[in-house]
Amino acid sequence: MPDALTRRDALKVGALASAALTLPLVTTLRASSVSQMAASKLPRPYSLPFRTPPVAQPVMTATGARYRIEQRLLTPEIIPGYRTPVFGYYDTIGGAGGAPGPTIVARQGQPAVVRQVNALPRDHPALRYRDWTSTHLHGSPSRPQFDGYASDITQPGQWKDYVYENRMSARTLWYHDHGVHHTAENAYMGLAAMYVCTDPVERALPLPKGEFDLPLVITDKAFTSDGSLLFNDNSHSSTFGDVVLVNGVPWPTLRVTRRKYRFRILNASVSRAYKLAMSDGSPMTVVGTDGGLMPAPQSTTGFRIGMAERYEVVVDFSRYSAGARVQLVNRGVPNAPDYDNTDKIMRFEVTGDAFPTTDNAVPEVLDPTAARGVMSLRPQGAIRREMRLERSNGEWQISGVTWRDIEESGYHLEFATVQPGTTEVWTIRNNSGGWFHPLHIHLVDFQVLSRNGAPPPVHERGPKDVVYTGENERVDLLMRFHQAGDPNAADPARRPEELAYPEDHGRYMVHCHNLTHEDHDMMTQFCVGADTADVDPISAAPATDRPED
Repeated sequence: MPDALTRRDALKVGALASAALTLPLVTTLRASSVSQMAASKLPRPYSLPFRTPPVAQPVMTATGARYRIEQRLLTPEIIPGYRTPVFGYYDTIGGAGGAPGPTIVARQGQPAVVRQVNALPRDHPALRYRDWTSTHLHGSPSRPQFDGYASDITQPGQWKDYVYENRMSARTLWYHDHGVHHTAENAYMGLAAMYVCTDPVERALPLPKGEFDLPLVITDKAFTSDGSLLFNDNSHSSTFGDVVLVNGVPWPTLRVTRRKYRFRILNASVSRAYKLAMSDGSPMTVVGTDGGLMPAPQSTTGFRIGMAERYEVVVDFSRYSAGARVQLVNRGVPNAPDYDNTDKIMRFEVTGDAFPTTDNAVPEVLDPTAARGVMSLRPQGAIRREMRLERSNGEWQISGVTWRDIEESGYHLEFATVQPGTTEVWTIRNNSGGWFHPLHIHLVDFQVLSRNGAPPPVHERGPKDVVYTGENERVDLLMRFHQAGDPNAADPARRPEELAYPEDHGRYMVHCHNLTHEDHDMMTQFCVGADTADVDPISAAPATDRPED
């Protein structure tokens, strides 16, 4: 157990509204709002301009790209006229950052080393927990020691180099904090950012690119009267805000031309899921899911997005006349409370500006390599396992196990040991009553086979790494674990994440991405093949405080 106050100890300190960094606990929720700031002080929805996070700048070397990111205490102006203390990722090479942090853009097959420097205060000034962190590149088949294992922590003043081989197919990933027992607070404070991987297949498609390919990082926050963040985990159940931010801006407005746009939508909220739709009911085209391109585009007038899920959506604004206004709205999901303006996300204002006609189409086939990827798998002959999502004696559990149980086992307790090259079906049962759980399985992509015996909705018909498991639902997932010496590895059309790497062994995490549930202690782990010291997620590549090279 790390040598500091546990999160449970920190919760006992209560509200410290006069602290330099105020993140007080509150004990009640009002029906219309949760923020302590007067509604008149909050910005009117759609009154602020849309902003795109900066792109991180690497130093290129003979072996790939190198980045240096500091985790810092920053004070952006989120609410006009107020400075809000946040934890942000800051690109020291490019000189930009924030909450969300800078987007890292990687190319498939080009390795990247991202140095994460914990430059946060030693202790959280309000909650008094030690500000340790662990960085998870969510959506990457990273080796265990670079995967952001929750107990692989970097203390304030330390740094760690994360090595990413970038062998995954094109997709929208994100990097975020994963520090044990404090992921919810650290992510709520702002430690989240996008990571985009491109590949030749994607670049050859006529999908929108450049200024017409935009990230939408959606979060919800609550604010105190002085503009600081307000935190309430509602007895370790969930953390909700009443102000919806897109890329760190409350309810922004984006000016668009009369053409197609591609939006990479990430739900980076701690506990809130959304059902997204256009306010006029017009269709959107889903072209990508967590694991990258769908085999074929899917049209929908609304879709549910749980915490940590990513959907790539094309919206065609040519159907509108210049001067039209249309909103992206939230229709809501069960057990995510609605406040005065949580039904609003952002607004689009359509202009008559000229635009390029290239890269302005959605082809009928998006991924010609899908026949060899996870979406081609079939369940016949697969190994079958069942996982239960539960709450017992006030603790969140996975199949009766908490992360505390794994800590006390010396990190040896595992949900499963899987063999490289095997195909498995995992049945996920949500037995926790009035709660939904977005379940994240590290390392692999999976196919959603069914929900309660029925086919999944159209937006889930692509490779996934997070599955929204609704109240009392059963979801069946199909996945294949990587194998060394795969006979198809020489096939140039094969998706790279299906290729064999000798490093594809070791321990990986499974957890609920309601980060409040994760912290209390809804996490388990599985092992692929041998669990050897060279890939131990805690000791093989630990953080250090030695002078930087």
